[in-house]
Amino acid sequence: MDTLLAIIFDVDGTLAETERDGHRPAFNRAFAEAGLDWHWDEELYGQLLSVTGGKERIRHFAERYAPEVAVRPDFPALVQRLHAAKTRHYVEIVDSGALPLRPGVSELIGAARQAGIRLAIATTTSPENVDALLRASLAPAAVDWFEVIGAGDIVPAKKPAPDIYLWVLERLGLPATACFAIEDSENGLLAARAAGLPTVVTVGEYSRGQDFSGATLIVEQLDQATTDLLLGR
Repeated sequence: MDTLLAIIFDVDGTLAETERDGHRPAFNRAFAEAGLDWHWDEELYGQLLSVTGGKERIRHFAERYAPEVAVRPDFPALVQRLHAAKTRHYVEIVDSGALPLRPGVSELIGAARQAGIRLAIATTTSPENVDALLRASLAPAAVDWFEVIGAGDIVPAKKPAPDIYLWVLERLGLPATACFAIEDSENGLLAARAAGLPTVVTVGEYSRGQDFSGATLIVEQLDQATTDLLLGR
């Protein structure tokens, strides 16, 4: 690997354990608000996470569990409305302070900034979700700490496709070998590795037991030893 010049973070499950207590209840609130009797419990949501992207997840669920809704002429518009409502509810949950950063995340970001290492984000979640989480859980101006933020539908193919990482690398103007990706899931690892990025996996509550073959390092959470290894200290 070249000298480390940038760290590229995933968001959901990596920066914070947002899925079970953030996105999942936000989806359920959006469904109830729309008059749908859908409810994603913790087990079902864990299964649905194999589909990356919120709108894609809604479509997948409807096609499999509610085909009568999926064939409605207004279904594409319904997906857009549900996802917009879900984002609004998620931001409210984040703003309440209910989703703290995972251990070691703030320390790694702080140490990287002090060392002059550039920061970026590559995620399938929406820009609004990223901004809310960084602002509420890290610092009011934290979004400005990240030179490039690749989020949401900015690329057509979502993880495990490498597109979002390639987009971020292009805007950083760096080769993959000069960066590290931080991920928490098999799909995220596949995306990062397909882009040529060395990858640290911090195993999340929904990703335990997934295949992390090809990861440079697999840890339960970020700690001082991981930070020292990444920064070459």
